Amino acid sequence: QVQLVESGGGLVQTGGSLRLSCAASKRTFSTSTLGWFRRAPGKEREFVARITWSGDSIYYRDSVKGRFTISTDYAKTTMYLQMNSLKPEDTAVYYCNLFVPGTSLVIPGRSWGQGTQVTVSS
Repeated sequence: QVQLVESGGGLVQTGGSLRLSCAASKRTFSTSTLGWFRRAPGKEREFVARITWSGDSIYYRDSVKGRFTISTDYAKTTMYLQMNSLKPEDTAVYYCNLFVPGTSLVIPGRSWGQGTQVTVSS
């Protein structure tokens, strides 16, 4: 199985920026869909953004459009989420995973990793 490890979270004030990384243990097909979910305490995970390894089919949830940028470095087998103009409502644990192609749903049977904590202070 492909393992994905998140990193790059931290504490930032409103309006600040963070860059999250998601490192894959193995390369997958360039057409594979992957992306980010986030979960605040006491709330369900919610979709944030997705992409293919080749950089196609990019999609964001409305609340992060214009602020977050998802990208990949296939040679490094790493996906990134550049987060700018952060707001307190962005506070959550951020997770990456492999998605059902063309959807914002995680492939059935895949587990969730540790995630990386993002905290935005007001």
